[in-house]
Amino acid sequence: MFKIQDKTKNVMMEKIQTKEAKVGVIGLGYVGLPLAMELVAAGYTVIGIDIDKDKVASLNAGKSHILDVSENLVTDAVQNGLFKATDEFEVLGGLDAVSVCVPTPLNDNQEPDISYMTFTAEKIMKHLANPLLIMLESTTYPGTTRELFADHFEATGARVDDDYFLCFSPERVDPGNDKYQTKSIPKVIGGLTKASSELAEALYGKVLDEVVIVSSPEVAEMSKLLENTFRSINIAFVNEMALMCERMGLDIWETIDAAATKPFGFMPFYPGPGVGGHCIPLDPMYLHWKGKQSKFFNKFIETAQEINMNMPYYVVNKIQDALNGQAKSLKGAKVLLVGAAYKADINDVRESPALDVYEILKKHETDMNILDPFVASFQNKDGEIVPIIQSNACDFSKYDCVVILTKHSTIDYLSLLSDSRAIVDMCHIYKGNDSDKIHKIGGGR
Repeated sequence: MFKIQDKTKNVMMEKIQTKEAKVGVIGLGYVGLPLAMELVAAGYTVIGIDIDKDKVASLNAGKSHILDVSENLVTDAVQNGLFKATDEFEVLGGLDAVSVCVPTPLNDNQEPDISYMTFTAEKIMKHLANPLLIMLESTTYPGTTRELFADHFEATGARVDDDYFLCFSPERVDPGNDKYQTKSIPKVIGGLTKASSELAEALYGKVLDEVVIVSSPEVAEMSKLLENTFRSINIAFVNEMALMCERMGLDIWETIDAAATKPFGFMPFYPGPGVGGHCIPLDPMYLHWKGKQSKFFNKFIETAQEINMNMPYYVVNKIQDALNGQAKSLKGAKVLLVGAAYKADINDVRESPALDVYEILKKHETDMNILDPFVASFQNKDGEIVPIIQSNACDFSKYDCVVILTKHSTIDYLSLLSDSRAIVDMCHIYKGNDSDKIHKIGGGR
């Protein structure tokens, strides 16, 4: 006998295949907006939903706040009627599918803040009118999709494979990466049911180059945390090795280059001022928190987090070393931080270690400026807007110390070297240069 659920799935599948399905994207940030544009490029009509009214108005005017998404792309999508942004969740009632790309930060106690996901689940349930394919992309702990979405929906009477279909499909966005972007990065999907996986595979298969189906939402959730915990631990390891090499008078950079000549069994990671971005500083703590609920305490995660979060303090110590040569203290010294973004050639300052360096120096009453060609300003911990010198160069000579925290490719490093009194190079910009004014991480020249 033909089941109602089968009929519902078949109707949904037909809409996806013919591209009649209306797709929503909740959260129009670094994950949601690129995904929305890929859906548009594939021929789907997309409604973007975001609680930021200014962002909504800007997008509807054809403006893009994401460097990886050109304004021409947004303008064309809006003018062709394939994309519209709104802050009204009532539009969910007219959608066939929705991708959830909301923030999942940590609170002050380094524990998951799931308030955005809870809010979103409630909004979806409130406005659920037609059968809806829901794909949660926000990074979270194993069990979230089932606990926050499925269990909540079922408690209100909604039935899976009839009223809704549900998957977890972790985002893998790497801002500023020209080689791997939303379309070309393999998409992992774990459905609550087989029908959920099949529908999500059909939709994303029309949009992205490769789709990988796993057995459950929990496996998909865990895979995302495993990816970034792996990176966090390896970055922490090489940061600690850099400190050890410095103590021993060895060059960590030359050492890594030598090890990387091995064609198997080694993957190079490089030291720096800490870790930043929307994933590496946060994701491992989601896993650590969830593990504690099962009385499992992951020592690797805890140790890696401790090492990486202490790196900004190491940077400040290097700055003090550089100032010692001028008989100056941190208090009152004129210091320029080069780079506010957490990685090269992007405007993303989320969890950037540069901001931690700034806050530490602020407590020492250091006279600071920040230079970053990609970032205009940021909000400090006191809620103040801190302006940034948005340029590739400035009068480096007026600073007692210049600190390179982000390896932006457009910075005038030759002028920086010739004009600066002292340089703390956290990015190995001046490889092979033995100038006494350069202070490097990892004991290298």
